[in-house]
Amino acid sequence: MRPSGNALLLQALGTALKERRNELRLTQEDVAGAAEIDRPFVTMIEAAKKQPTISVLWKLAEALQLSPSDFVARVDERYESYRAKSGK
Repeated sequence: MRPSGNALLLQALGTALKERRNELRLTQEDVAGAAEIDRPFVTMIEAAKKQPTISVLWKLAEALQLSPSDFVARVDERYESYRAKSGK
């Protein structure tokens, strides 16, 4: 898989994931177990180093006790905020 050309979007995804995880007081290990993925992958998503597939995105939303649309809405809010700050 090619890396995303949209660093702000990856950053927004990582931030939304970490914020929701912290809201729920979950560890990366908790989220990884619930989403059936490896903990280092969660770390890399939060650090905007990796991007999940659509199926993993759905699993992450479920692990975070959100619908996929609610999770994506949180990502979009962060993304728009980052875009406004960067002037892009």
